[in-house]
Amino acid sequence: MTGLFRGPITGPKFFAIISTFFIVIIAVNTVLAVQAVRTFPGLEVKDSYVASQTFDQERTAQLALGWTVRADEANGELVISITDTAGNPVEAATIEGTFGRPTTVRDDQTPVFVFDGSVYRAPITAGPGQWNFRMEATAKDGTHFQQRIVVHIKD
Repeated sequence: MTGLFRGPITGPKFFAIISTFFIVIIAVNTVLAVQAVRTFPGLEVKDSYVASQTFDQERTAQLALGWTVRADEANGELVISITDTAGNPVEAATIEGTFGRPTTVRDDQTPVFVFDGSVYRAPITAGPGQWNFRMEATAKDGTHFQQRIVVHIKD
């Protein structure tokens, strides 16, 4: 054994042990807090109360469209399929959104879509893993539609 661990536990030795313990705890907490703040992508809405005032009406209108949305990645393209209740392709008046990782905004992209008669396609740059497409579209009747779609990209 080394000289530090021999003999009785004295006041200075006890102080050194306790101080080291707290220094390690504070250092780990600081690293974790900095990482949490650095990777936080932000808030969904600035004021949740204001957003909640029209939520039910917007949700009802969106559900009345009967749209089913699917997002996939194929050959470097984000492919968005919007179908109605009968399974027919839907062409929206507008479609836009943000494609990125769920936990950071560093890789966010704003794809520009082209409708090919059945699906929307846009070039993207994406590696393997989980991605989100936060879509905002407008139906031809003016109804606003928004949805977050998880996209899994394999190696």
